[in-house]
Amino acid sequence: MSQLLAIIERYEKRFDELNNELISPETLSNPSRLRVVSQERRQVEEVLKAGKEYRECIKGIADAKEILDESIDGEMRDMAQGELELCEEKLSFLEERLNLLIIPRDPNDIKNAMIEIRGGTGGEEAAIFGADLFRMYTRFAESQGWKVDLLSSNPTGVGGLKEVIFMVKGEGAYGRLKFESGVHRVQRVPVTESQGRIHTSAATVAVLLEAEEVDIKIEERDLKIDVYRSSGQGGQSVNTTDSAVRITHLPTGLFVTCQDEKSQHKNKAKALQVLRARLLDKAIEDQNKEIAQERKAMVSTGDRSAKIRTYNFPQSRVTDHRIGLTLHRLDTIMEGEIEELITALQKDDIEKRLKAAENLKEKAA
Repeated sequence: MSQLLAIIERYEKRFDELNNELISPETLSNPSRLRVVSQERRQVEEVLKAGKEYRECIKGIADAKEILDESIDGEMRDMAQGELELCEEKLSFLEERLNLLIIPRDPNDIKNAMIEIRGGTGGEEAAIFGADLFRMYTRFAESQGWKVDLLSSNPTGVGGLKEVIFMVKGEGAYGRLKFESGVHRVQRVPVTESQGRIHTSAATVAVLLEAEEVDIKIEERDLKIDVYRSSGQGGQSVNTTDSAVRITHLPTGLFVTCQDEKSQHKNKAKALQVLRARLLDKAIEDQNKEIAQERKAMVSTGDRSAKIRTYNFPQSRVTDHRIGLTLHRLDTIMEGEIEELITALQKDDIEKRLKAAENLKEKAA
């Protein structure tokens, strides 16, 4: 308890330092530094908010115990006992919350997220499932007050999506959604199945950081840009003008196509946005390969090769295979109520990083 109170005091001092830095001319004239300081201030403020409740709980427990020690009035004692039990339960919750909040965070967690969903094995049913996942994430984003910006899509004739790329804009979007990367498997009777047999299909989800120009600099000479006439659904003007854009990054071979907009200029801007995010993701992946094995255990690699989750419609069951969590409310999950899954994954990641950090300390000692 005393250790947490000491930590809260340190955060209070840091909060004052950050407030002073935010109004300094040097910070105000440096947009990059201003963004970093503002982000840290929000995180510190979150700790202080929980810290205030923590202190109030400690005082409530002390007051209740004092009444129990001194009062002989039965009704008064009953009220004090109820208050004591309530405060002790809340204190335990706040201690856990504070311990999670003071763990060093990935500085990228606060950023926007770019999500790519592609139908995998299963043909048309996989594309329909891809559309279901897109809807699920869109609903979840709405519940968080985030904005969803569609960048590219490849729809099928029966309501499916062979591929969809979209940006989720909101503070903390990447940190909340980054564990969704991987293979998502669905088990259900497809709408195209006439004999009622259950099929297994899959879709892949990739969650990337939104890359700003300061993160990834792309040289014009490294790009090959092709324009062509859009194909598929999209209306008269989309299909009769050379508005579709394909951008190839020559040094890496990565390429992006975009044809959703009627304007070639808008399609090019969106394609560059996707390309920048993929290049940043590749840079992070390459960097992680060079990190020592102990360090790798402390960060999420976002390996997309493994099956991470199964959605079983006949049993109304969703199982996340990484943490062994099974929920029997598939209908609400598909409507975007994935908070329980995301929170459990975040907690598991924190516990693994804490354990890895303890192991490193033991080895260093």
